[in-house]
Amino acid sequence: MSAVEGLLEDLRQHRGALFPIVVRLRALALASGPQITEEVKYGGILFASRTGFCGVFAYRNHVTLEFSEGHTLPDPHGVLAGQGKVRRHIRIDSEHDIETKHVDDYVKVARAHSDGSS
Repeated sequence: MSAVEGLLEDLRQHRGALFPIVVRLRALALASGPQITEEVKYGGILFASRTGFCGVFAYRNHVTLEFSEGHTLPDPHGVLAGQGKVRRHIRIDSEHDIETKHVDDYVKVARAHSDGSS
């Protein structure tokens, strides 16, 4: 079992309500472009194309989609949170948030930034 599979199984067993959210976010990240890699780091799943572009982290009652260079991303829907110099995130409380917060758009733009094709 890979580290990603192990993390997903742990989430399924211990945070069942968050599991489908993480699975959907993972699928969006992996589908955002060719040759996307994933690894478990910092307690979540990090995704990279040419460079790292996002990560999915499950907490007690929500999931965050973190963007490594989030300060460079456009935020047309006003959903990016965070006040740090670089990182931004989207808080996901339910599967419904994935659509209403336009998460797929942000993932694709972050991946394009990672590839230098923004």
